[in-house]
Amino acid sequence: MPAKKSKFENRKSKIPRAAWARIRLFAMDVDGVLTDGTVQISSDGTETKSFSILDGMGIVRLNRAGLAVAWISGRASGATSARAAELKVPHLIQGRTDKLAALQELAAQLSLAPAHCAYMGDDDIDAPAIAWAGIGLSVPGAMPAALRAARHVTRRPAGHGAVREVCELLLAARV
Repeated sequence: MPAKKSKFENRKSKIPRAAWARIRLFAMDVDGVLTDGTVQISSDGTETKSFSILDGMGIVRLNRAGLAVAWISGRASGATSARAAELKVPHLIQGRTDKLAALQELAAQLSLAPAHCAYMGDDDIDAPAIAWAGIGLSVPGAMPAALRAARHVTRRPAGHGAVREVCELLLAARV
């Protein structure tokens, strides 16, 4: 007997290919989207996070294809800065809990309408940005507000290829 599908699966079928093709900016939260939401803090205060290589390659491919990428995080982190620099993420915004305002400001700087933006988040503070974006996205383990706001919920979990899944959808729509 096939596994029962969650009510959040297969939302991508509701998003027309043309909507994916319009996206010029893929912005996302960091903790709980690019990572599994876990932060390790050593006794000396140093912080580490685990980032998926799959997600990293997806971001590199988006950069090569000319799509803008942004990370909008509610907390500042040296680990986030280091990974963003390694992947050459052009727009890194940290310490901003008003994700909607941060996304709207970046979209205005880039002269982009909401229909040209995709935003991926997992928590209550992400929900307004998810709802505002032309394509709002979330991950299976997200908080209810983020799931309700999302038009598409990835099959892969946060920190384990969820971002890559979205990158592949964006790239496929450009062919």
